Amino acid sequence: MAEPRKPVSAPAFWDGLYAEHQDGWELGEAAPSLRAWLAAGQTFTHAGASPMSRPPHIAVPGCGRGHDARLLARHGYAVTGFDFADAAIAEARGLAATERLAVAFEQRDIFTLGPDYAERFDAVWEYTCFCAIDPDRRAEYAQVLQAILRPGGILLACFYPLREGTDGPPFPVSREGIATVLEPCFRIVEAGEPPASPERRRNLEWFVTAERRAS
Repeated sequence: MAEPRKPVSAPAFWDGLYAEHQDGWELGEAAPSLRAWLAAGQTFTHAGASPMSRPPHIAVPGCGRGHDARLLARHGYAVTGFDFADAAIAEARGLAATERLAVAFEQRDIFTLGPDYAERFDAVWEYTCFCAIDPDRRAEYAQVLQAILRPGGILLACFYPLREGTDGPPFPVSREGIATVLEPCFRIVEAGEPPASPERRRNLEWFVTAERRAS
């Protein structure tokens, strides 16, 4: 008999993991795939804005301690990170302050972002949020990302872990399942192996660039 699914939709579950130092997803640095993508000269562009009007605004859902958000800020982007756990947001704010980076961090249930952030962002960076939420809510999550992106906005994502099974978090993902969830809300532009991965996640990640469909 399968064990009951962990209560990942409750913030107390994640705060408990941080308190007990059970944060095995923590890399201690920005995602290698995002670092490599930026180092290769790739850039996020404005959705419907003239090139020099403002820096593109990037959302980072499930930002944790904010390593990816800070990396994006160092590359000149306006960044807002969201996380369920108070502990994660507190640490993210402290690290950004230490580096004197202007990054906004907000403790939020990501499923509530649509009304408050409708068409606010030019791009979303997704890494390890998709695999942390209840798998039954993945289509809803894609709808939230579509809602907070401007028309033509970009979803850049590194999905993990590519494996069989149902246990988690991290809950397993598949290439076919990712495409099925994204297609109603996004047009997949490119998908393949990431430009870099942590050693322990090699061959378990799938890198996707997708464009928001009109709602």
